[in-house]
Amino acid sequence: MNPDDKPPLCKSPSVSIREMEIDDIAQVFHLGERLYTSSFSRVLYRTWDPFEVTYYFNGDPEYCLVAEDKDGEVVGFALGTTIEKDHSAWKYGYLAWLGVSPECQGHKVGHRLTTDFEKRMRAKGVRILLVDTEATNAKAIRFFQRNGFSDARNHVWMSKTLDKNTHGDAKPIKPITRAKKQVGASRPRKGRPSPTVPAFAAPAPD
Repeated sequence: MNPDDKPPLCKSPSVSIREMEIDDIAQVFHLGERLYTSSFSRVLYRTWDPFEVTYYFNGDPEYCLVAEDKDGEVVGFALGTTIEKDHSAWKYGYLAWLGVSPECQGHKVGHRLTTDFEKRMRAKGVRILLVDTEATNAKAIRFFQRNGFSDARNHVWMSKTLDKNTHGDAKPIKPITRAKKQVGASRPRKGRPSPTVPAFAAPAPD
C-alpha cells in the first residue's frame, strides 16, 4: 500500500450483526489471524487456530456472531458459550473471543456484537457474563468497562518448553498477566483450555 493511501473506512450503519454460518468459518479464522499476531500477544497467537472457531461453532452456534459489511465481508465476530456448574442454580455465559477488523474499530461494531451476545445470553437465563483480556491491554479493558463489566482480577499465564533439546533445563517465559473476572466458574469444556479474549487488536474508542 502506498504510504499516502488510506485504508478503507468502515461505515457502521452498513454493518449488520447476525448468527454465524458455516460459510463464515474461513473468514472468521483469517480475520483472527490478522488480529492475534505474535507481536500483539504470544498467548493469543499460540491459542488461535481453526479449531477454536469450529469448536465454538459446533458447540454453541447461537452464541457465535459475525458483523458483516454491505459487501458480505466479515469485519467482526464474537464466539462464546454457556457454563453450568453442578449443585448451582446459576448459569454463566462466557465471551471467549471478540474481534473487529482494524478498519472498523471505533465504529461501535464491537459494542453491537457485545450487546447482541448479551441479549442472547439473557434469553437463555444466564445470570453472569464472563470475559477476560490481558492486563496490559488497557484499551480492551476500557471497552469492557464501558460495556458494564467490572470486578477485574489478575491471572498469570506461564509456559514451559518441553523440547527434548533442552535436556530438562527449560525455563518459563516471562509471565503474562491478564485481567479476569472470576466467580469460580469451571472451564467451558472438559479437556479444552479457556482461551483469552483479546477484544480487538488495537481497539479504538467505540
